[in-house]
Amino acid sequence: MKKHVSVRISRRGFVAGATALATGALGFPSIGGAQAAPVKVGMIHPVTGFVAYNGQQSRLGGTMAVEDVNKAGGIKSMGGAKLEALLGDSQSKVEVGVSEVEKMNEQGVAAYIGCFQSPVGIAASQAAAKYNTPFLIDVGASDLIVNRGLKNVFRLKPGFGVCVDDGIASLGALNKAANNVAKTAVIVHESGEFGTGTAKLLAGKLPSVGITAKELIAHDNPTRNFDNIALRIRSMAPDIVTMSNYGNEYMLLARTLFQQKVNVAGFYSILGGGFNYKFVKDMPDVSQYMMDVNHWFNPKSAKAQELKKRVEAAGALFTFEVYLTYSNVMLLADALEHAGSADKDKLTAALAASTYKADLLPYGPTKFVNGQNQGGRPAVMQSLKGDIEVIAPEEFASAKAVFPKPKFG
Repeated sequence: MKKHVSVRISRRGFVAGATALATGALGFPSIGGAQAAPVKVGMIHPVTGFVAYNGQQSRLGGTMAVEDVNKAGGIKSMGGAKLEALLGDSQSKVEVGVSEVEKMNEQGVAAYIGCFQSPVGIAASQAAAKYNTPFLIDVGASDLIVNRGLKNVFRLKPGFGVCVDDGIASLGALNKAANNVAKTAVIVHESGEFGTGTAKLLAGKLPSVGITAKELIAHDNPTRNFDNIALRIRSMAPDIVTMSNYGNEYMLLARTLFQQKVNVAGFYSILGGGFNYKFVKDMPDVSQYMMDVNHWFNPKSAKAQELKKRVEAAGALFTFEVYLTYSNVMLLADALEHAGSADKDKLTAALAASTYKADLLPYGPTKFVNGQNQGGRPAVMQSLKGDIEVIAPEEFASAKAVFPKPKFG
């Protein structure tokens, strides 16, 4: 029986889709002939624009998951129905993300997955709510996403509230073990909903572990020069610098602080968008000893290690966007299996009652309350000797933290 590729690419997704195709990401089969109708899944990510790399990584994870579901026989309770990915490009623009929702609705999508950026995810999921269509948030961190009372929105990963709480607790433990060497901090954040919300939470909760925020410094997206911000930080001489921003700005700020030899006890980011294998590979000296509280895979999971090898064999890096979007496709497939239907009401009910086991992630049992998975937890990582190690929680740890960090020479 002849096989063909069962992916439809929206006009805006064509360019990035071609890139993913070149890496083998879109090569999943659909069986022709008499079989159950495919379940259309809309995937909306910023595959062009200033966070294009992150969006392309999300798309890679999503399409790999669709491939795996289909190779395993599709949705068995629906007669082996295959998943069919409709790929959209938000271009990092709220209005374009909403437009993609409308376009895919006309094409008959059963659910959406996206959108990497919180503002786009907020608007796109609101648009999907008009049609009672489930929307799975794969990466967006703003807690506003799940605090609007929308019945169609589900987030497997933790939001910035949980990430800040866990991050503060871990920082407090590190600081206590180091005789409370850190007493002050400067918080640098992107000026959008994600960065601003995270920074405000941090500033309010740092005093609970004996650290005072000297200043909150916001920057625009994109920002191409951090010299003045680095000089400002150095003049304040904080013990900790925390960062909450997207990939390019995160890496540029880190490099600037390194070049200007800003000495601190630790660089400790919360949801640092650029803390990943690409950062460690491209800037090993800059990244050394930096810490981040973020989404990460379970290093002790055989399934995660297997997927990591596959991603790297395809010429890509195993960044959090890959396994978060992959896990959301698997969550959706599991819900479809339990619902036995792509009916939106049944699918929404199955998602709300889901106990899906997120094997790739260091999470507890899945339990959705008002759309937020209560089992989702971040990990605390540190760049050590050219690799990224998990230093907390202890049950998932692969190394011990180095804190305070050695000073620049």
